[in-house]
Amino acid sequence: MKIRIIVGEICLEAELLANETAQAIYQALPIESGFSTWGNEIYFSIPVKRELEKGTMDVEVGDLGYWPPGKAFCIFYGPTPASDTDKPVPASEVTVIGRVIGDATVLRDASACKIRLEPVSAEGE
Repeated sequence: MKIRIIVGEICLEAELLANETAQAIYQALPIESGFSTWGNEIYFSIPVKRELEKGTMDVEVGDLGYWPPGKAFCIFYGPTPASDTDKPVPASEVTVIGRVIGDATVLRDASACKIRLEPVSAEGE
């Protein structure tokens, strides 16, 4: 399952995993929202309520996560306030739901106040 992430002029594609949380999020698309940042992490509430699924604190630059306490979709693109290296560290355990295809660090240049998630059709349109 591929999705498109649009933040102003920045457009990224991502591949979702085959776990139940990712499938529930895919079914809820499209989603448009304002967002917040926490260091080099974008996060925003989505209309999906899920329990932690194989929760982890171990994420990489480019990972997508779901954070149950805030019903939040998270995009990790660099260190967060909890990091002691260049690797992102979530505030608490997340369900990893996918990964950005390409360079997620371009999100450091995001200046828009809205984010949009949408499915990518099988034809790649």
